Amino acid sequence: MYLKKIVLAVLVIGLMVCGVFAYKVYGAFFTPNTAFNNDEAFVYIPSDANFAVVEETLAPLLEDVDSFKSAAQKKGYASYVKGGKYAIKKGMNNNEIINTLRSQNLPVKVAFNNQETIEDLAGRVATQIEADSLSLLNAFNDTDFLKENGFNEQTKLVMYVPNSYEFFWNTSAEKFRDKMLTEYKRFWNDARMEKAKALHLTPIEVSTLASVVHKETAKVDERPRVAGVYLNRLRDGILLQADPTVIYALKLHTGDFNQIIKRVLYRDLELDSPYNTYKYAGLPPGPIAMPDITAIDAVLSPEKHSYYYFVANVENFGYHKFAKTLAQHNQNKEQYVRWINSKNINR
Repeated sequence: MYLKKIVLAVLVIGLMVCGVFAYKVYGAFFTPNTAFNNDEAFVYIPSDANFAVVEETLAPLLEDVDSFKSAAQKKGYASYVKGGKYAIKKGMNNNEIINTLRSQNLPVKVAFNNQETIEDLAGRVATQIEADSLSLLNAFNDTDFLKENGFNEQTKLVMYVPNSYEFFWNTSAEKFRDKMLTEYKRFWNDARMEKAKALHLTPIEVSTLASVVHKETAKVDERPRVAGVYLNRLRDGILLQADPTVIYALKLHTGDFNQIIKRVLYRDLELDSPYNTYKYAGLPPGPIAMPDITAIDAVLSPEKHSYYYFVANVENFGYHKFAKTLAQHNQNKEQYVRWINSKNINR
């Protein structure tokens, strides 16, 4: 009888211990453990992060950091951290949080346009993914990569077609660059390649001319007409004489791409640079900025006309006056010069 009581007591104590253990385990894994009021909070875990970094990152979002740490250790997550962007939803328990951090890396939208230089592009992308601007710039400037894929120092910017793309936040600089090459090849589909071929231009040459068109006019509906002017001049062996190429040449010459040049002076036209299309025939060696898709497609589908000249239209700002003859152009130009002088714009 006494022995039975001892056995029963041991069983009762064992059940109580198991109950306490089960309660603690349940609490550690299945009790809600968020401390924010929004519907969800996003966390960014670096690729090289250890569990201490995860703890520090999540601490402001959790009611009980210790219970999260205990659950993470029991589930083996503490020794197998994965970088990325994750959404922690209000009311999640530790089990749900850990499962999220294990397998629900969220993609991010990376968008860029109108970047003047490859350095600008690196800086813009670095604000949207984990890779920093220096690692991106090193990847973009990799000479072996450029040579292998038909680009060089002057043309490397054309590979990055401005748009919105989906990446994981923890994408490396090299993987970002490689995916952009894939997107570039996808952009230059059969239809666009056929149009470029009909113009006797390569995709790189199309993008180079598109960068000039883009800089000449911000009006999307005017770009096919501007493209037509330059294609007429190229076809007939006439200098492009594009002011934006001179401005680019000046910036390149001084090394100052932040300067604002509103007026090209006659002395600027003498600058000896392959980008100076008043001095050198044909297209510049590469793009003078990142053209957007509307400018590229404007070159591929230009307006067919007999215009060879254009100048800013002071009666309809943002647009231009087009001319078929130099005499007609000079008349239009006089009006523009009078206007710009009246505004005291000397540079």
